[in-house]
Amino acid sequence: MPSWIGPWEIIIVVVILLVLFGGRLLPRLGRSLGGSVTGLRKGLQEGQEEFKTAIKDDAKAEPQPETPAKSPVVEATAKKADKADQA
Repeated sequence: MPSWIGPWEIIIVVVILLVLFGGRLLPRLGRSLGGSVTGLRKGLQEGQEEFKTAIKDDAKAEPQPETPAKSPVVEATAKKADKADQA
């Protein structure tokens, strides 16, 4: 619990809530709030799972980069450079 909220502050908030909403409405509000929080957590969990599977699917779908084939011009130039170095 945060250090700035003491027992007297909690009591004051509870009394104000009882005065505003009454004893009958507070349990319904609590249940409704709890259901909303549960739904939010479930939605966040599903979103994380979808994101992880999407990342895995993208990683599998990407082909591995192939080594480029050397063109005959590049090979000929490399051979000429080797001969020039040897001479």
